[in-house]
Amino acid sequence: MLPDYRVRQREYLLEISRSLTEELDLNTLLGRILQISIEMLTGHAGFIALNEEIRGWYLAVSKGIPPALSEYLENWLRSLPENVPEDSQYVPEVNKMLSDISMGMITGVGLPLLVQRKPIGQIFVFRNYRGVFTANDHSILNNFANQAAIAVRNARLYNQVRDQNLRITALLASVADGILILSPDLTILSANKAFARLINSPTFGLVGEKYEDVVQWKSSPVGLKLKELTEAEWHGYEPGEMFLEGDLIRKDGLDPVPVAITYAPLFSSEGQLLNVIASVRDITRYREAEEMKTGFISVISHELRTPLTLIKGYASTLRRGDVTWEPEMVQESLKVIEEEADHLSAMVDDLLDATRLQSGNMLMKNSRVDLPALVQEQIHRFKPEAAGHTIRAEFASDFPVIIADESRIKQLLTNLIANALKYSHGGQIVIQGQELINEIQVCISDQGKGFDPKDIPFVFDRFYRSDTDARSTKGTGLGLYLCKAIVIAHGGRIWVDEDYTAGARICFTLPMGLEE
Repeated sequence: MLPDYRVRQREYLLEISRSLTEELDLNTLLGRILQISIEMLTGHAGFIALNEEIRGWYLAVSKGIPPALSEYLENWLRSLPENVPEDSQYVPEVNKMLSDISMGMITGVGLPLLVQRKPIGQIFVFRNYRGVFTANDHSILNNFANQAAIAVRNARLYNQVRDQNLRITALLASVADGILILSPDLTILSANKAFARLINSPTFGLVGEKYEDVVQWKSSPVGLKLKELTEAEWHGYEPGEMFLEGDLIRKDGLDPVPVAITYAPLFSSEGQLLNVIASVRDITRYREAEEMKTGFISVISHELRTPLTLIKGYASTLRRGDVTWEPEMVQESLKVIEEEADHLSAMVDDLLDATRLQSGNMLMKNSRVDLPALVQEQIHRFKPEAAGHTIRAEFASDFPVIIADESRIKQLLTNLIANALKYSHGGQIVIQGQELINEIQVCISDQGKGFDPKDIPFVFDRFYRSDTDARSTKGTGLGLYLCKAIVIAHGGRIWVDEDYTAGARICFTLPMGLEE
């Protein structure tokens, strides 16, 4: 009988050696360790407690223990110090507790799970009959606990690496920049979805490809190329210097996209190159902002210089003491100075409005607005400037009153009528209004040259002016931008009517609103 029992114990040890090296899921591993421990010692119940730095001691797995006792054990484990001595001085305390509960019918044995003499857990096995655990029982459990401790540590390390990989994967998937992980020979090991979208290629189609076959440039990029860095073995460069900017060629004939790539080498503790991390950022908006800033400076410089030159010229002329000017000449000069000063004032107002709109600080003062009357007022105002033009309004007699900011609607009409006058040389300008469901629509059409189709997507952008207009007419490129902002602030829409071919036609809608 005894030899068979010991043979079975040896078989358990061999089985646990095989199974523990194969199993890396911690919960499954702990369940198998406890089950084999109970069978090996002919026990009836048991539990494994683990110790973690943050969580402390806790009941990791149990078998054959009632819920009430499990709760009691959880509370007891929380009272244990972080470092339990190797001699398991707390096992008698468990035995005494169980003996009190079972009137001496339960005995237990326990050994710590030690890794490098540091306790990472405890195994407890109980029998529900009188008797003591022999030295052989302790020896078997001790041998088993040594193997189990190593297996638990390996499973923990595996779980930590797995969780870290999941976190990195989630991080790479969530970042807006494209990320490439390269091997030392610059083969793509991983690419996130942002890079795949940027280059217009599925992620799986990038893995295994050479970096230089995927990242190709329309023209020579600016900065340090990856080949230069690898040839220099990454020595002599600061992190901020490993940077490249250019127009990246995309798949399936899509237009190239401007990107900035930052490289970061990853070395082992021995100094061996493990990976290269390439962060690829779409800098389209940055380029647009730079172009807009350059355009703005150019436009403003030009627009300021012209009126200032006229004002200074006429003022200097009038101040000359060696000439006596006719009253008509004086009045004409003062008129030019006044007009150019008004032009400067209007330009400053537009710039201030554009700044307020960008920061979201445009205040709306809504009231009842009679739009046909407001249009007639603007027609009368522009009559002196409309030589060669006929400005006509078409509104129904029962056109509804709307709720809006009258000063902003006046600014909207002023900009649109001024544009129609500026870009058409004679002909009719028609301001047409109609009532729709819960909103009104107004269209302003002229008989000028109209919009170039390639400019239509951008005409409402801030500071945008076509190449032809920039050379032939004055302006800051803010008028239509402000019109769009005013319409949107009222909850409406504005667009260019591309079906109108007799000139230019801009339409907008405004909700009729409810008076507060």
